[in-house]
Amino acid sequence: MSIIKLAVLGSTGSIGQQSLDVVRALPQYFRVVALAAGTNSELLDRQIREFQPEFVFSLDKTFASQLVKDGKFLSLVEMAAHPDVDRVIVATSGMAGLEPTLAAVKAGKKVCLANKEAIVSAGELITSEAKQSGAQILPVDSEHSAIWQCLEGERQKPAGIILTASGGPFRTFSTKALDSITPEQALAHPSWRMGPKVTVDSATLLNKGLEIIEARWLFDMPIEKIRVLIHPQSIIHSMVEFTDGAVKAQLSCPDMRLPIQYALGYPERLTNPGLPRIDWDGFASLEFEPPDYERFPCLKLATEAGLKGDTYPAVLCAADEELVRLFLAGRLKFSGIARNIERTLLKHQATGKPGLEEIQAADAWARKTALKLAEGDVK
Repeated sequence: MSIIKLAVLGSTGSIGQQSLDVVRALPQYFRVVALAAGTNSELLDRQIREFQPEFVFSLDKTFASQLVKDGKFLSLVEMAAHPDVDRVIVATSGMAGLEPTLAAVKAGKKVCLANKEAIVSAGELITSEAKQSGAQILPVDSEHSAIWQCLEGERQKPAGIILTASGGPFRTFSTKALDSITPEQALAHPSWRMGPKVTVDSATLLNKGLEIIEARWLFDMPIEKIRVLIHPQSIIHSMVEFTDGAVKAQLSCPDMRLPIQYALGYPERLTNPGLPRIDWDGFASLEFEPPDYERFPCLKLATEAGLKGDTYPAVLCAADEELVRLFLAGRLKFSGIARNIERTLLKHQATGKPGLEEIQAADAWARKTALKLAEGDVK
């Protein structure tokens, strides 16, 4: 296996850091040629010193100006399409990942996709471009990696997909108790180490709704054939059902480094002693239960937006991003996230078969509308 040259977009975030953990453990297979981050310049500087990338992007203007002087600065889009990059890890948060994902796909890259919002908002556009260019979209989400692994070697299309969910920290809370949830409580996920936005989305189960839409595009599967099952142990990461009734599942410890490594090294399975193994003597059972759509309406809202299609998924993502930001700032109740996503979706006038400009316009409209609608709820 020859050295794979990587661009890590979102290198200082949770997925970006764990991607670099994999590179650090397997330097004989990977070389980082590009790093992109937001405003965490201190961590980015340490990463630059360690991995010595040729190209760097930063949202910190002071830091970026020095990169320009050093001849290292490249935009996210330029990095994603650069001829010296073999695989692009898109680990940016929110809609910032859309344009670089499209650029990488148009350039025919292997795209290790951890950004949900890009494929959810522009799934038809991205998958269409991938077919034309021959690009490969390699899912990094543990759930979609599990589906991908279960489908390897299968010739027939599956009958259905079962996405598992831990249920988050509030799986057993009453509807009334959810009203008083604090950001600190929402950020205490029982199974996974993730960034703050994704962690809150997991607590509302919005994240699982986004994953339904994501699976629809990644695996060309109608949303009606994708279901969610709560699995608190987070050992089974997803399952695939076939026409004969057989079900395949992928099991592993809840550690994002494993699906990241699978995407980075595909089609090889690489040996990494630093990854945990399942302790089969350490738990008594694997539990499953259906999701509660009444307590967690974000899951239903996301599923409905996916079924409607057009620009509804883009509006869903943008509204959620703004409302989660308000919640994390202590200015909106936990229940206000779902309430104002729904109100924003109800006001939306969709655009059919949207291109990039229409998706970006829907995104901008949704942010403005969600914030306006939430004014009455803001503390």
